[in-house]
Parts: sequence; C-alpha cells; structure tokens
Amino acid sequence: MILALFVSLIILFLLGVPVAISLGLSSSIALLVAGDIPLMVLAQRAFVSLDSFPLLAIPLFMLAGVIMEYGGISQRLINLANALTGHVSGGLAIVTVVTTMFFAAISGSSVAATAALGAILIPAMVERGYHKNFAGSVQAVSGTLGIIIPPSIPLILYGVAAGTSIGDLFIAGVTPGIVIGIGLLIVVIIVSKKRNYLKEPKKSSKELGKAFLEAIPALIMPVIILGGIYSGIFTATEAAGVAVAYAFLISIVFYKTINFKNINQILTQATVTTSTIMFIIASAGLFSWILTIENIPQQVAEMFTSISTNGTVFLLVIMVLLLLVGMFMETNASIIILAPILAPVALEMGIDPVHFGIVMIVTLAIGMVTPPLGLNLFVAGKIANLRLDQVTRGMIPFYVAVLITLLIIAFIPSVSLGLLNLLD
Repeated sequence: MILALFVSLIILFLLGVPVAISLGLSSSIALLVAGDIPLMVLAQRAFVSLDSFPLLAIPLFMLAGVIMEYGGISQRLINLANALTGHVSGGLAIVTVVTTMFFAAISGSSVAATAALGAILIPAMVERGYHKNFAGSVQAVSGTLGIIIPPSIPLILYGVAAGTSIGDLFIAGVTPGIVIGIGLLIVVIIVSKKRNYLKEPKKSSKELGKAFLEAIPALIMPVIILGGIYSGIFTATEAAGVAVAYAFLISIVFYKTINFKNINQILTQATVTTSTIMFIIASAGLFSWILTIENIPQQVAEMFTSISTNGTVFLLVIMVLLLLVGMFMETNASIIILAPILAPVALEMGIDPVHFGIVMIVTLAIGMVTPPLGLNLFVAGKIANLRLDQVTRGMIPFYVAVLITLLIIAFIPSVSLGLLNLLD
C-alpha cells in the first residue's frame, strides 16, 4: 500500500500533475491496492481534514488580504517605505524589502505579496536602471516573508496539523521575519553600492508625515490581530473575521477605493485562491491518514532517533530534508503531510513545538524561491519578463543571506521564543 502510494505520487509529479490532484490520486490508488478499505473513505477522510474550526481562518485571512490589495494598501505602504528608506543607496530595492515586510503583516501569503507589490515595484526598479534579474530576485525573495511574518496561512496549517497554539506561532513568527528582512536588506545595500544603483530623492518631514498618516490604518491591522489574539479577546480564527471587517471598513470609509463594482472581483479572487488551498488540505489530509494507519510516523521517528538523539543534529537533518522537499513540493501540502510526522519527533528530542514550527516554515519558505517549483520565482519572472534561470542567477547572494538567517533562527531558540516568553 505504501509502495503504491509513493510510486504513484512520484510518477504523477514527474508527469506534471498538480500537487493537490497528485495527492488525491495517489491516495486513491493506494486504497485500491489495499483492497480491504472502501473507497467511500476517500470522501470521508477528505471532509474530516477540512472539518476544523481553526482552518476557517484561512479563507478569512485570504479575503482580508485581497481586500487590502484592491483597497490600494500596496501603494500606500510603498509610499511610506519610500519616504523612510528610499534615499539610501539602492533605495527602491530597500523599499521593496521594507514594503513587503509591511504587506506580509497583512496578507499571510507569499505569492500574493510577490504579485501585488512586484507588479508596481519590479517595473519601477527596471526603469531606474536596476538589472532585471536583481529586481525580480529582490521581490521574489522578499515575498517569502509573506508566510513567515504573521498572519501566515502556513503557520495556521502547522498549528492545526501539529496541535500547537496558532496564537503562540503568530507571536513567535514576528522576530524571525524581522531577522530575515534585515539579512535581505544587508544584501541589497551591498549589491546596490557595488553596482552604483540610484538613490531616491530624500523626502521632506512633511512628505514623510503625510505618507505615515495615510499608511496608519494599514499598519494598525497587525496590531489588532496579534494584540487581540494574545490578550485573549479573540482566537486566531475570530481575528481573521475581525481582519476582514477592518479591511472593508478602511477601504470603503477611509481610503474610499472599494465600491460595489469590484466587490464581486474581490470575492471571486479570494474564493478561487482559498479553494485551491482547501483542495490541497483535503488531499493531503487523506494522504496523511494513510501514512498514519501504516505507522509511517512511528517508523520515521525510530529512524531519526537511531541516527542521533541530539536535537542539533536532528534540526540539521530536518532542514536539509525540508530544503529538498521545498524544491519539489508546494509549501502548504508539505506542512500538512510532514508536520504530524516530524513535530512529535522534535518534541521527543526536547525541541519546543513552537520553535520547531517556525524553523519548519522558514525552511519551507526558502522553497518558494528555489527551482524547479519556486512559485515566487515564476511570479517575479513573469512580471519582469525573465526566464526561470535568469531570475535564479540574481538570487545567489540572497540564498546565502536566507541560509545564514535560517541557521540563526534554528540554533538560537530565543529568536523565535524570546518575544513569546516576554509576553507570558
């Protein structure tokens, strides 16, 4: 049964079948090979995978992100970042990283951050003399912050799959996101100075004040979400509902950028994106169930403990594994399949489940910018009109930065847990 499961999955991947369909088909083939399990179980287990209150946060956060995108939030965040950092060498590239950090605290999606901001910033960088592959790579790698800085869809999925507090994961994701952002900024400044990229004109105090005032409603949103969750006012799922209401309120009342004409577009885009994620969750849930009934998690745990009982060695092995998985598999599916298997092993090794969750998400986030399946590379490449190999060449210094920051996050637990412990 397990042989049929993995062989069929690999064949389907090689044929280019979408991940969600590959997971569902391989699970169906495994059940057919087993012969003693009715196919009705397919529908039952898929439904059970989706029957979770915390998962309701996903469509709501997706909707909030789309509302903010249509509400003109992207441009206002860009204006603020430009006023703050545009005058530094390579100013527009710095603006790209800083804006994406702001946007990540709103959208919860890596691809959404790359697409929404890249459509504005990549052409702007190219127009000001930045190399195309550098412009594309800056936006692609910055987009990974969308699934690290909360609210984050993958953090929600990990929390559900591993039985870990989503609120704690959200708090723990803040500092690692900032650390990675700083690492990217260092690379941007070094490369920009070496290539003599242009600075943006320095903004006056009045212009800075105006940009800040216009961006305040957007900047308040993460404060409401994280503050509400950690103060116990609402759960992560309820926070997603609050985010939707707040996004609609400021877009309609404050910015006046959304009307009845584009509400249909907003709902359609959010529904299509959510459906894709939910399809993956349902298929991956069925896949995980088959692994569980065949005792694969226990076998994996025994394999790792036989290699070493040292937590440091375990983390190194897992990071290498996840870097490879991230190259070939979609992030959400990877979390749903691997988190229930790896999280208990990490706990057995004495690793805090929240810390392990952050390490797992950060490592898989790197997969968003590694070929052949790096979605951010495809999105940025399409906007910049570049081939995958051209965007990837521009990524080389950024790979060094994200791997160094990954090691810092993995082996200095206080980077993830420090803020959480401070708020306890």
